[in-house]
Amino acid sequence: MPPPPPPLGRSRRRTDRFFEPALDDAELVTVRAQLAQGRWTRARSLLAETGDDWDRRSHRLVVLAQATGAAAWAGDWLLAEPESADAVTLIACATVLGALRRKESEDRAREACRRAAERSPADPTPWLGLLLLARSLGTEEEVTQLFDQVRLRHPEHHHAHHLMAARLAERRPDIGNDPLHEVYDFAAWAAEQAPADSPLAVLPVVAHAERYRALAVAGQVPKDPAASGHWSGRRARQVMKAAFDWWLEWEHEGHPRRLIDLNYLAHAKLCEGRPAEAAALLNRIGPHATEAPWSYPDRDPHQAFRAARSAALGIA
Repeated sequence: MPPPPPPLGRSRRRTDRFFEPALDDAELVTVRAQLAQGRWTRARSLLAETGDDWDRRSHRLVVLAQATGAAAWAGDWLLAEPESADAVTLIACATVLGALRRKESEDRAREACRRAAERSPADPTPWLGLLLLARSLGTEEEVTQLFDQVRLRHPEHHHAHHLMAARLAERRPDIGNDPLHEVYDFAAWAAEQAPADSPLAVLPVVAHAERYRALAVAGQVPKDPAASGHWSGRRARQVMKAAFDWWLEWEHEGHPRRLIDLNYLAHAKLCEGRPAEAAALLNRIGPHATEAPWSYPDRDPHQAFRAARSAALGIA
């Protein structure tokens, strides 16, 4: 999955929302704003506090890397503290995002990630940076190898599994809505391998939405997700029920990317025609909408999310 875009500015219209990649991490929002002003000491403290909570570390580094001038400010940090692995990894993430925007060399981004990986061998984040790059620009073999490197360091890495699902979903769109497609096998395998309380339990729902995106872009299914029938099959219903039941039992409040899963699950429940269940999820989501999957396949995500809230909650 490509990296999320920088947050959009607030509109003067009260009903408009923006997509904040930091999600509900208010401290991260503050530190990113300070980094954009060249004040990198708070970023240093935040990453030191994050420690080896790998999902949170990767999430925070990717978001910090979106700050204006992140690579340059992290370079200043590295000049002040040449031994800082966090500064090297932030430079790597920022360089990757620059390469994905065609403002930076792919080779330079890869080299920056390799340096970060050498500096922090146990950290999956430099490998996530390489995977972000390969997800859009790399070969199938490269994507698989990099995903394996992330999993070697953190088997449940949330962002890496989402990237892999998005890439796999794009394979063979010409065969249509095949319930045996490899992306479904991958997601089911990942959910089964993970501990019972892992948010990877929702990955089959993510895979279903990503496959819909690929099929809709290829013209294999209608571009109106609710009218596509993609969420109405027996297998789809089983996946949605299992994920919703998992959420009811575990509701993983502490995971830094849980709101991404809730957006996918709320979207699926609306497409499935279960607005009451979607309403419960949308209440938890609150203002923390994510661009994907509301934008799928080519919709205005603001409008789609507002329509979802209206349908499920009766509010715009």
